[in-house]
Amino acid sequence: MNNGLSGLGVLADPSLRDKVADWLLVEAEMLDDQREREWLEKLVSKDVVYQLPLRQTVGRGRGKGFVEGAYHLVESWGSLNSKLAQAETGHSWAEDPQSRTRHFITNVRVGQPRDGRIEVRSNLLLYRTRQDETAPQIFSGERHDVLEEAGDGFLLARRVVYLDTTAIASHNLAIIF
Repeated sequence: MNNGLSGLGVLADPSLRDKVADWLLVEAEMLDDQREREWLEKLVSKDVVYQLPLRQTVGRGRGKGFVEGAYHLVESWGSLNSKLAQAETGHSWAEDPQSRTRHFITNVRVGQPRDGRIEVRSNLLLYRTRQDETAPQIFSGERHDVLEEAGDGFLLARRVVYLDTTAIASHNLAIIF
């Protein structure tokens, strides 16, 4: 049923949805295989906006609780590049040794293309372990992406990650959602 009930309106045709879903799965594979540099250089637009908004608990009927203009992370291509460069020195305490992650991407919804850009929403479950810790960190939420058509593929132009939790039980956010 594709009658505009999604928050994206009328969804894209199945062939575009499959192409976008495949792109998201390859992206997840790159991140899980610790190929962040390749991810940044091959899948991310130089004009990317990457945000993780702050969430607070609010009463029913007062919205979802995301605080406008307040973020845990606000990144650009340059800041993502700087983070990776620092981690690649081997002297970055936040990610040395590097976290082990597993990205589970589900419920992919793809909007109609407009001016070479495609809005995509997907659900994320991110499983992360660090060093010899036995208790994993688990993040769940919804990603709102904008992909730019580029050749026969896409580039990530915007990602906003809306986490389901208000308190983040992690000593750092040096991972890519």
